[in-house]
Amino acid sequence: MHKSTTLGASALTIVLLSGAAIADDMVYSGFPVTVNGYTGKKTTSVSYTGQIARHVLHDSLKKLANSGNGKPNPELKAKMLSYYSTKDKGRMVIAPKTKGPFAIKQTGVDDISKGKNLEGKTYKGTITGMPNNMTGSGLVKFWIDKASSANKGVDMANGYNYGQLISKFIMGAVSYNQAVDNYLDEKLEADNKPNNKPYKKGAPYTGKEHSWDEGFGYFGTPAHTLKLTPRNVYEIAKQGSKSKKPEDALAYADYNKDGKVDLKTEMTFGPAYYAAGFDASVYGKSNGTDYLHTITKAFLDGRKLIDSAKGKKLTDAQRATLKDHAATISANWQKVLAEATYKYAGSVYKDLEKLKTIVEANGDTTKQLKKYIKHWGELKGFSLALQTGKENLGETATRLNRMIGFGPLMPNLSQVVDIDSKGNYVRDQGGSWGEYMLHMAKIQKLLIDKFDVKARNNAITGGVAELTKKLGGGSSAEND
Repeated sequence: MHKSTTLGASALTIVLLSGAAIADDMVYSGFPVTVNGYTGKKTTSVSYTGQIARHVLHDSLKKLANSGNGKPNPELKAKMLSYYSTKDKGRMVIAPKTKGPFAIKQTGVDDISKGKNLEGKTYKGTITGMPNNMTGSGLVKFWIDKASSANKGVDMANGYNYGQLISKFIMGAVSYNQAVDNYLDEKLEADNKPNNKPYKKGAPYTGKEHSWDEGFGYFGTPAHTLKLTPRNVYEIAKQGSKSKKPEDALAYADYNKDGKVDLKTEMTFGPAYYAAGFDASVYGKSNGTDYLHTITKAFLDGRKLIDSAKGKKLTDAQRATLKDHAATISANWQKVLAEATYKYAGSVYKDLEKLKTIVEANGDTTKQLKKYIKHWGELKGFSLALQTGKENLGETATRLNRMIGFGPLMPNLSQVVDIDSKGNYVRDQGGSWGEYMLHMAKIQKLLIDKFDVKARNNAITGGVAELTKKLGGGSSAEND
């Protein structure tokens, strides 16, 4: 297991010496230009700003999705689409924003990378976990349309929190999919983006250097992650929390000590945030996982290997080692998504227990129902994200989709079962609360069996047989 250390005042920063980039070997930065014949002014071959711009587009889109007033709002829809589908100039960074002393360096998306969008990088396959055989981008745009007319992004009648659905799905359908099913997959083949040629004409990086960097960028972790604890990396994303002030988070993030957080290299985004959260045990019990540093170290080791080739074509042996690093990254990233799905299945179960108690006491369910809808959106979004990797999950995906459903089981026991040709939800009578709660327990067991999840936050206590007896799950539940 990689031993992490907190960032100290004496941490080695990246410096420029005689025009050449010098880097700490624990930081993903400063690798020199190795392109044969390069005549430009760049002194480092590291570049993944396009991926960071997409993380910012994602964060900003999530914020917009939660801003509706409950009425159709074409202006909001158009703005959301500008952050998802277009490459508009002048888009401002809506999130993450400066929080007190935690000052964000960039104010515009173009300050990070120009001409980027999310739609063009969204999973192209069919999403079987929702009706109408929508593609990944089709589903996000469907949700954007619904979010634009929802009250703060939440549809209380049908049970959808669109900010959560959009965010968690994009973490898979863009970041995870692009990294593991593109840059760390076919682009590692010998004749695809070879290392003895620039990635494109005039570029300061080779084909393999840039492909690997782009995969790293999609993980969304600070370049100096190996100098930080998982808790530090988590606090950067939160910009401080109940136990840590913004100035503490700034100290972790600000590696070059300029008093600002550079989104390009110093910020934590979605995938790394969840990896750090599980490792730091912020979601529950201490679990001993090491997803964050395992993934980051594999990326750094792979980049060192590519650099060692000094602009020559990688040998088969080098590519085999690089593929081993890629396999480590892919396996651990998949586990992070599985852990998140497991965690929110537990949240949904606990929410249903509380709702059941409130209903039986004739109490007001509004507050608890909102929590349930939020957690269900996270469960659904992550379960769909898990299905966008390079592996076809087959029966596992089918079972997840069937047990979670197209929408949550609502207190009146109705559930969305379809979407009609006009985009309206079709609801029908669902099963019992006990049956749906049992599904959550079976989802957790499935994720342990298929993905060997270790953190197991929000674990549902009791075996399936015991819970079936307790909850009164029907025959359909027992057959899942």
